[in-house]
Amino acid sequence: MNEPGLEKAMDTLQYLSQDSEARRLYEARQKYLHDEASMLEGAKQAGLQAGMQAGMQAGKQAGIKEVARNMLALNIDVATIAKATGLTEQEIDSLKK
Repeated sequence: MNEPGLEKAMDTLQYLSQDSEARRLYEARQKYLHDEASMLEGAKQAGLQAGMQAGMQAGKQAGIKEVARNMLALNIDVATIAKATGLTEQEIDSLKK
């Protein structure tokens, strides 16, 4: 039986014909599987969100450094670049290399 609909129907029929203790165990197992799937989905979503945040932050920092490089190319002094970008003077000096 490889048809999902038929398998589900057979599972349901088997479930309905079980005694009350077997039914209770079946329901507990189903609840566990559902809870586990929900927990995994929640963790997956949290991981995706954290990854997106980290990626956005890395992109923002790369953009700031690119602006600082452009300002250096225009011979703007390091103190002004630091004030405009929020980078430290040491970070700006490292961009010169």
